[in-house]
Amino acid sequence: MSLPDNLENLPVVLIPGFMLDETLWDDFIAAFPDSRRFIPVSLNGGTTIQDIAANIAQKLPERFVLAGFSLGGYVARAIYEAFPERTAAMILIATSLREDSPEQKKTRIATAVTHSSRAFSGLSTMAIRKSLHADLADNTPLIDKIRDMGKRLGAHAFSVQSGLNRERITLKPVSCPTYVIAAEHDRLRSKEEAEELAKLTGTRAVYIDGCGHLIPLEKPYELAQLMYVWLNKKDL
Repeated sequence: MSLPDNLENLPVVLIPGFMLDETLWDDFIAAFPDSRRFIPVSLNGGTTIQDIAANIAQKLPERFVLAGFSLGGYVARAIYEAFPERTAAMILIATSLREDSPEQKKTRIATAVTHSSRAFSGLSTMAIRKSLHADLADNTPLIDKIRDMGKRLGAHAFSVQSGLNRERITLKPVSCPTYVIAAEHDRLRSKEEAEELAKLTGTRAVYIDGCGHLIPLEKPYELAQLMYVWLNKKDL
């Protein structure tokens, strides 16, 4: 699917993942090769993915490119579903079409109930390590950075995001240009999920090697290069 000629002039909306805030994108923005306008947004402002999407969309300019990471990819697709005429293109990063498995849902709900009864201190070290490449599993500064995002968002955000229904987000074909980026060693989202997403959007999945689930934090430079080339239709 060809890109519009004016895509390089449009702002890119950066949508974070589960219990991550706008600072997820700091290193990625710093690594981006040009001065493109980025709009980092929050997942606050709703109790359903559709409500969150509508809340984000009302704060955006008339036309934009969406870049959604993980849970943010579901939100990006919901924005596209509601506002296809405003969405010039989508970049879907380490995300999926699938609803969480019953086991994942049960674990999240149980964890949310536990946190509701005591002070919320962010995601657990075990959960964070599982989201990272094995080489980064003992990277204390990175683990602390991820946990601090969760602390800032708080227990209410954890409860809401844990209970979001991810089913049937995209009900019609995706006709805007779409780029699917996945991680070679993602332990939370499989290659099969990336390929399903690529099939729906009429593209192919591109994989970043040596990377776990948290691509914007683990490989911000590589992600910036891939997005730069795609958005600008040029080689470095």
